[in-house]
Amino acid sequence: MYVKCGALLKAQEVLKNLPSRDVITWSTLISGYAQVGQADQALACFREMQLEGLSPNAVTYACVLKACGAIGDIEQGEKIHEDVMQQGLLKYSEVLGTALVDMYAKCGLLSKAKYVHDKLPSRSVGSWTALIAVYAQLAQGEQAVCCFEQMQHEGLQPNSLTFASALKACGTIGAIDKGEQIHDEISRQGLLGSDVALGNALVDMYIKCGALLKAQKVFEMLSARNVATWNTLIAGFAQVGQSDYVLNCLQLMQHEGIHPNASTLSCMLNACRFRGLVDDAYIYFMNMSTNYGVGPHLEHYISMVNSFGNAGHLDKAFNIIQGMPCSDYPEVWLAFLGACQKWKDISFGRWAFEQLIQLNKNDATAYIIMINIYSATGMQDEAIMIENMMNENNAY
Repeated sequence: MYVKCGALLKAQEVLKNLPSRDVITWSTLISGYAQVGQADQALACFREMQLEGLSPNAVTYACVLKACGAIGDIEQGEKIHEDVMQQGLLKYSEVLGTALVDMYAKCGLLSKAKYVHDKLPSRSVGSWTALIAVYAQLAQGEQAVCCFEQMQHEGLQPNSLTFASALKACGTIGAIDKGEQIHDEISRQGLLGSDVALGNALVDMYIKCGALLKAQKVFEMLSARNVATWNTLIAGFAQVGQSDYVLNCLQLMQHEGIHPNASTLSCMLNACRFRGLVDDAYIYFMNMSTNYGVGPHLEHYISMVNSFGNAGHLDKAFNIIQGMPCSDYPEVWLAFLGACQKWKDISFGRWAFEQLIQLNKNDATAYIIMINIYSATGMQDEAIMIENMMNENNAY
């Protein structure tokens, strides 16, 4: 009960006070910690369980493998793999096989994950989906699509998670024909009705493939949309400069009762910048907390520095940086230094360069931009001085 309610510390306290503990009670607690992302605690409970002389079952191992994958503990994961093989548990548990594949994939050992998957006594939708998902996440779209097709060739029916991962892979490699085939399968099975994540994946696939009108059509047909759905569409149109559409989306999503988040507002600021609406961007920026309940993040500060910088208002861009709670971020100073290069402003450029060198003297980007500023203004001696400094600091 405590585990299902998320009160894991209370659950562990109850467990410790039990007169006798068995593998089921320990597995329940380990599962709870693994599901909420507290992998270290899950592994600690696993070790404590073993110290009590209890033998893990397939469920226990599956939960611990999930924890290993979450924190990249490949050593513990391989040890569990050995135990599982010695006990012959893979013959009886598809869930355990899926957990093994997922653990190796999450730890970055894709070839090992594929090898384990190919050797499973019985490959399931879950094990295939785990493999496809990680290939897609690591932008290995061709491999993901290949696995998806092989899975179907084996007669297995993809579920919503499988379809979503395959769509992500299609978007990564621009495989719109395959994406449309998957769209047709999803429609035939009627899966879009209430699955928001699958709808988001479909919209994102069309966006990534450059089919914005198709993405918009799918978006409008979705019966369930959330802020991620809106953000996917907004970001896609923002990237191609459709600022009017993007700004209109903010009003439409609020009318639908969906509140913008940090990502939404970042798209809004960028849309204003693309259209040269610097004052509008500043109004959005200044009213983020009041109107939308979202405090400015680093990405928003950078967007405003770019907006003012591109418009030639370097003093206002500098004031944005000065207004940050902490300005020790190379990204924001690089944005400012880039604006200084555009307008050949030596004074602000020197200041930005000095900040960047203090933060990281080994990054060549700042040196190169400063050299360009000096060269563009005819200050060759200063440009040579910066080049020498770059070499002395082994910047690259």
